[in-house]
Amino acid sequence: MSKRRNRTRPLLSFQQRLNNFAEEARAAARRLPPSAERSELLQKARDGEAAAKIDRWLSSPGLQTPK
Repeated sequence: MSKRRNRTRPLLSFQQRLNNFAEEARAAARRLPPSAERSELLQKARDGEAAAKIDRWLSSPGLQTPK
């Protein structure tokens, strides 16, 4: 017999999860002294924000499929 898939939906939208990730990474970076680890956390926060912008752009009603 096959396993049943977990079909629950996330509580937060993808946009909210990306924003929360970026906020948490920035907060963690603020607690660290200047170092490579802090730079990596700040880069991850910027990446999360960029992903959120791309997701907003892709899901915008102005974006139309080619004809």
